[in-house]
Amino acid sequence: MCDLSNLPPLRDVIDAHELRAKKSLGQNFLLDLNLTEKIVRQAGELSGCHVFEIGPGPGGLTRALVESDAKTVTAIEFDERAITALQSLVDISDGRLRVIEGDALCADLTQLGEAPRAIVANLPYNIATPLLIGCLKQVRDNPDAYRSMTLMFQKEVAQRITARTGDKHYGRLAVMAQWLCDVERVMDISPQAFTPPPKVTSSVVHLLPKKLPVDSPSFNSVEAVTAAAFGQRRKMIRSSLKAYAAFFDALGLNPEARAETLKVEDFIALAKSAEA
Repeated sequence: MCDLSNLPPLRDVIDAHELRAKKSLGQNFLLDLNLTEKIVRQAGELSGCHVFEIGPGPGGLTRALVESDAKTVTAIEFDERAITALQSLVDISDGRLRVIEGDALCADLTQLGEAPRAIVANLPYNIATPLLIGCLKQVRDNPDAYRSMTLMFQKEVAQRITARTGDKHYGRLAVMAQWLCDVERVMDISPQAFTPPPKVTSSVVHLLPKKLPVDSPSFNSVEAVTAAAFGQRRKMIRSSLKAYAAFFDALGLNPEARAETLKVEDFIALAKSAEA
């Protein structure tokens, strides 16, 4: 662990580098170091891990990660101002922190560090969902892609990820995430904890990738069946999933059921049947 006691307060870093949050980049900076340390604790065991952070901004969460047991920390940042602001932290990290300029949506994190890998990030709101989907695709192809993912979303998105069958938030995102990972919403964070305060509460979700059976369907197949089902979620599945109707009897599915009443396993079974 590094001694960060001589680093300036985060608000001074923001002022020195004119690092005002940009709405266009989905930036809301978390400056409370007690909260950033708590988020890192929620990530669980990081010893020996190559940890990735996306959108570090002025480096509040980055400081907590550098102070953790992580083997290395790689921060992916799109904003040149933040890259400059993080340099002092890089300088005292004993080579454990590197900052890479780039678009996280275009980056393959598995090529930037060897396993075991983990992601811990306060995701920019404007890329949070597509970035999660991209990571889930990697997990489907390689369950060892990430040991864990501890990610902050708008609370509404977190509810959609963790919703259970029958919940009003249950939909495609819940099915995709829970098929591939054990998911848990581990903490909520008030808007007042951020600079500037967003209009919504944020939530941290912890995802632990599962070991899938060798005959699991492809990501695209599961994505297709959930898109059909929840694209017309008010309709009975005999209508919304008409293309899969031939499999209903064998799988014990009621044609008059609606998508939100189907379990994750039901969607996986439908996708698998369609591939056969």
